[in-house]
Amino acid sequence: MFNQLFKDVFTSTDVEPLMLLAAIGVALVLGLVLAKAYQYKTVYSQSFVMSLTLLPSLIAIVIFLVNGSLGAGVAVMGAFSLIRFRSAPGGAKELIAIFLSMTIGIAIGMGYLVFATVFALLMCGVMLILEKINFGQMKQSMRQLTIVIPESLDYEHLFDDIFQKATQHQELASVKTSDMGSLFKLKYIIQMNGSMTEKELIDALRTRNGNLEIALGRYINKENEL
Repeated sequence: MFNQLFKDVFTSTDVEPLMLLAAIGVALVLGLVLAKAYQYKTVYSQSFVMSLTLLPSLIAIVIFLVNGSLGAGVAVMGAFSLIRFRSAPGGAKELIAIFLSMTIGIAIGMGYLVFATVFALLMCGVMLILEKINFGQMKQSMRQLTIVIPESLDYEHLFDDIFQKATQHQELASVKTSDMGSLFKLKYIIQMNGSMTEKELIDALRTRNGNLEIALGRYINKENEL
């Protein structure tokens, strides 16, 4: 009687319920492992972590239902094409996590439970190791520097000697007038070289801009966003 619940009413094809439940269980466990690995040293939201946990199971069921049928595959592709993601822009790490979650679900849906488990554990382990050793992290991160100067000063070479001493890289990103044109607001992208602290840099800049406003903050690289 229980097996009849998993029977295709159109083709009378039986589905092994225990194997199906085992596949869903493995997908949920691996999704949870992936979500926990993603949380390590990452700023995350609850909804995204829940999505990573459930996505392998959903993909596995979709692949299981397609089961080599070209018509069903086209229908599923058309259904997914109607979905629009309107979330806030994410980073490259979010993209990798989503693709990894989908890969796990595809492998489980095709019946490769052991392969999916080994692959998921291997990739999560590599992810944790890379985060642990801070792989690819710059010694000094990029910063955004905003300086307000009087309109009487020549901003093009005003801070060259200070930047040459304190920064490894500096770039004038934008220039904007303010206060009825009496002030210039300069935005720089800089990378400190470690020879000066941020306070020492700000103190040196204050002697040039007449103690007007200076802001030093985090630089968000748009190229790394989804």
